Amino acid sequence: MSDGLVSYRSEFPILERTTYLISNSLGAMPRGVYEALAGYAATWATRGVRAWEERWWMLAAEVGDQIGALMNAPRGSVSTHQNVTTCQAVVASCFDFSGKRNRIVYSDMNFPSVMYFWEAQQKRGAKVHMVASEDGITVATERLLAAIDERTLLVPISHVLFRSAYINDARAIIEKAQRLGAMVVLDTFQSLGTIPVDVQDLNVDFVCGGVLKWLCGGPGVAYLYVRPDLGKRLEPTFTGWTAHQDPFAFEVGPIRYTDTPYRFMNGTPHVPSLEACRPGLEIIAKVGVGSIREKSRRQTAKLIRLADRHGWRVNTPRNPEQRGGTVSIAMPDSQKVCRALLRRDILVDWRPNAGLRISPHFYNTDEELEIAVEAVEEILRERQVPTT
Repeated sequence: MSDGLVSYRSEFPILERTTYLISNSLGAMPRGVYEALAGYAATWATRGVRAWEERWWMLAAEVGDQIGALMNAPRGSVSTHQNVTTCQAVVASCFDFSGKRNRIVYSDMNFPSVMYFWEAQQKRGAKVHMVASEDGITVATERLLAAIDERTLLVPISHVLFRSAYINDARAIIEKAQRLGAMVVLDTFQSLGTIPVDVQDLNVDFVCGGVLKWLCGGPGVAYLYVRPDLGKRLEPTFTGWTAHQDPFAFEVGPIRYTDTPYRFMNGTPHVPSLEACRPGLEIIAKVGVGSIREKSRRQTAKLIRLADRHGWRVNTPRNPEQRGGTVSIAMPDSQKVCRALLRRDILVDWRPNAGLRISPHFYNTDEELEIAVEAVEEILRERQVPTT
């Protein structure tokens, strides 16, 4: 089966020579990145230090607005950083953990990097409460809500879980947290670009993520949305000269915070990555996340049917309302199967307690899903492993 969105395949060179089903890990590179990075090099080569005032200094805010438009964020509310861990560190630096409200509530299904960060904040006085998944696929909303109380300061939670693609009930979590005076840090790394996100409708406090995966923007650019009313009063202590009201005055002494989005930035921005991510953002905006979501629901359902046909365990919700863009399948010898698929240029990945993660994006065809599953069957036969 084909559809209108596959007309964008020509924009992604790697699709010409691989079966690319790994956008949950690294989105395919748009052809336009060649031109974007050539433009960066030409600007540096011809304008030298003048590039800062002519383009580079404004780029971080411009890219932030591009990302923000995909989640209905007001202009000037999204800052850009190197990675999500840095984004969450900026948020944490706005708060004091020495008082009674010092509890951090999150799930053991969060991405480990941010877990490591929040666990380390216990040295600053934070009290961490981790809600465990009961099935390794979902996180019970009721248990998360019950863990949020008057002692809770922050709830850093994944919108879509990286192992299983389960969609957390962000609205319920945000409403409960705010009712008790806590704030939510919503990680949309595995949702923005494949699931519609509206930060104003959710009234969420903070949102972070990166362009690396579903936004086809490459490594080196993460985003941090701060709700505008919070952005006017919070003062991050993880800061730097970019956040100063007059950075080129090079004043000695304490910082005078500037306005958002630069208020939440710190050191010199990562210009090459900012340039490289723009073509992907432009394509996603043109295609439309609503259309991407519609196709994703259909293709992930097809993958589940194909897995069921072989009796393979599906570690992803079957309810499309609870499922993101990835299907995790635990067939026999799944890690070795993954390696064999990679040798055949069928690009997927494997994660502990998940299995083979297959992630079609808008540029993938239904035939590619069938090719991948047929290859798994063949690999298992070659290895003389029962397919069920």
